[in-house]
Amino acid sequence: MTDAELIAKKLAQIETYLRELRTLADLGRFREDVKEERFVTHTLQLAVQAAIDVGSHVVSDDRLGEPATNAELFALLERHGWLDEPLARRLGDMARFRNLLVHGYADVDLDVVAEIVTSHLDDLDGFVAAVRGKLS
Repeated sequence: MTDAELIAKKLAQIETYLRELRTLADLGRFREDVKEERFVTHTLQLAVQAAIDVGSHVVSDDRLGEPATNAELFALLERHGWLDEPLARRLGDMARFRNLLVHGYADVDLDVVAEIVTSHLDDLDGFVAAVRGKLS
């Protein structure tokens, strides 16, 4: 059985990170300002990691399978009715991108970071809503 209290805390963390990205991030400066770049990339990393953590708890607690990768977590959640296929695919892409953020800032394409922050944070909102809906 999924620990709803733990999941609720992680979902609230995701919402906090998303709010900070939407209100504090300055994408006009983040390519020239190392502090801004690190704020944006690290906060994005934290948001995606929290989604991975939630997915890991659900998959483990509900015994949905053994994912080989973080991206596969979202495919398992889709397969078991927690997420729809397009959202699971986009979140899997975010999980793969999170690996780039964690393992090599020098290789991170800042255009991709900007694209995620400007156009794909709603995917994380959708994840939060889907998980909350499933737990209700």
